[in-house]
Amino acid sequence: MKIDGETRSARKDREIIQAATVAFISKGYDGTSMEEIATRAGASKQTVYKHFTDKETLFGEVVLATATQANDVIESVTTLLSEAKFMEGGLQQLARCLIAMLMDEELLKLRRLIIANADRMPQLGRSWYEKGFERMLASMASCFQKLTSRGLMKTNDPHLAASHFFGMLLWIPMNEAMFTGSNPRSKAELERHADASVEAFLVAYGVPSK
Repeated sequence: MKIDGETRSARKDREIIQAATVAFISKGYDGTSMEEIATRAGASKQTVYKHFTDKETLFGEVVLATATQANDVIESVTTLLSEAKFMEGGLQQLARCLIAMLMDEELLKLRRLIIANADRMPQLGRSWYEKGFERMLASMASCFQKLTSRGLMKTNDPHLAASHFFGMLLWIPMNEAMFTGSNPRSKAELERHADASVEAFLVAYGVPSK
């Protein structure tokens, strides 16, 4: 897919990162070679090394690209959570969107890869957290601050409220998936869990209807 305004070099970077993502997820870090990535990207191995110094550098780019994409979705959705949409169940819709995205099978596999390589690539895990989850928390905290200023929520600490929101939403299903090696819950089960999490969250942080 060609992106408007994208340079030839940037397009090749994107194609290599996309090919590397598929390879790392399917074969793991140690099981993936730069030669295989080059083949998947339709490029020579020399071209891959020209764009990315080594496999560790390329793996880092895959991780950061995924973290950025996930956060971009969060920012776009939270920005659209207006007062009217919040009153019409917008937080529930947001929770369903979040849990579906973050429990995606490929994203879970990449998360396991990052954890498995955390000892030898500690900076990578730190960057994933800072550019991904930490930014998601900040986006959600900003959203909760706006809703509080409109009198729709009561939060003395929006960032802590965001932590509670993500914790209630993800702690059980995420750990379940990480430790069992799969996502054992159906879409309907995840949505039911999301709805219950929002209901409990609003008991603590919601404002009773007048």
